[in-house]
Amino acid sequence: MSSLKFGTSGLRGLVTDLVGWPSYAYAGAFFRSVATTAGTNRTVVIGRDLRDSSAGIAATVAAAATAAGFEAIDCGALPTPALALEGLRRGACAVMVTGSHIPQDRNGLKFYRPDGEITKADEAAILAALGDVRDVGPMAVTAPATPEPDALARYHRRYSDVFAADILGGQRIAVYQQSSVARDLLADLLRSCGAKVVAIGRSDTFVPIDTEAHRPEDIAYIREVMASGDFDALVTTDGDADRPLVADGAGRIVRGDVLGLITARYLGVDTVVVPVTAGSAIEHAGGFQRVLRTKVGSPFVIAGMALAKEEGSRVTVGFEANGGFLLGSDVVLSGKTLSALPTRDAMLPILATLAAAQRDCLALADLVASLNVGETASDRLPDTPPERSGAFLRALGEDTFRRAFLRPVGTPRSVDEQDGVRIELDGGRTLHFRPSGNAPELRCYAEANAALDAEDLVRWGLSAAAAAMRKGAEGR
Repeated sequence: MSSLKFGTSGLRGLVTDLVGWPSYAYAGAFFRSVATTAGTNRTVVIGRDLRDSSAGIAATVAAAATAAGFEAIDCGALPTPALALEGLRRGACAVMVTGSHIPQDRNGLKFYRPDGEITKADEAAILAALGDVRDVGPMAVTAPATPEPDALARYHRRYSDVFAADILGGQRIAVYQQSSVARDLLADLLRSCGAKVVAIGRSDTFVPIDTEAHRPEDIAYIREVMASGDFDALVTTDGDADRPLVADGAGRIVRGDVLGLITARYLGVDTVVVPVTAGSAIEHAGGFQRVLRTKVGSPFVIAGMALAKEEGSRVTVGFEANGGFLLGSDVVLSGKTLSALPTRDAMLPILATLAAAQRDCLALADLVASLNVGETASDRLPDTPPERSGAFLRALGEDTFRRAFLRPVGTPRSVDEQDGVRIELDGGRTLHFRPSGNAPELRCYAEANAALDAEDLVRWGLSAAAAAMRKGAEGR
């Protein structure tokens, strides 16, 4: 059985299941699905991250584009948001070859229509078109693609033209380069804003940086680097640079949703759209006219931003717990306009967070502390089939069961069932259960005023959920 599957952001799976015909078929299905609705522009821009398998898969995508009657433009290795920006500029489709933060033995495809990321309805259309693609004949092995070397430079100018040359003046920043496709771009941008940059940790092999579920070895490395006292902050991104990671002077990693909160306040927006996994500090911190919560995944955040604009929002942004920031409206900074880019981006939250600390004359840790964002924790219960987690979540949605289940830890105050079951408890705590979108596991998230309390709540939640599911199975 193939591992390929659409998740919260594009198609992903094992490299062995993606190379060759499968990537050709999925790309061809995408081109066929958009051919009748994407207008007359038959151009596609193609980009990739730095995984060993990405260049070959990108060449296969170009071959599929040519076979479908599209002109293929090769933008080379660049961040996903840079490719999305180029697609919007040209009014063209885009395909990014990336597995984001997942390990080297996996990869994926992220598809964009001329007006932005594909929707869940577009995913269904691609899957429906797969059968037709298999009937079009043998796979074209190679096809010419027109090189476009300036897409990355345009993305650089997007930020260097708006953030002043001295806005980070004097800040000492460590750029953990690893294998991020933005490793040189990020260092160059920070220098252009006046920071004193030291590049560290460059790697020739792929490093799966996850900006939400941090690996112990990444945490240890960051703390070791920052223990020297030589830097005010450390920054990096995941593999395709649509998710940021920022650590303060003590090596503590700032939560992704907190980066989003700081960035949204820095931009002066009136409406923020976030998934239910983002911390409740977004509402508690104030400063926004409206906070709209959605299911997990950028397609849902994008749909929420569109709804907010339809309902009259002036400046709308979205961000996720992984730190990816989506700019749904044009914003003005220092008299210059930063155009909307409604796809996850790492550069804006990195630059805006550091600039906010500089503006307020605060160390990054003190800026975060001033927001009183509380603490979060999360973990998962592996090997939990959807039918088991689904039955548990349906029961948890019923008031009688929910109150009995939660009695050992508190009293439920409110419930959100958009994506799993998210419960606000007394004492300013939250407990959230949801099934994984791409694995047979139940995930648990918690918030509390202290880190140990949040961790204890997650441990209790997973243990209690496992016991409830066992009892339910025995009852059947």
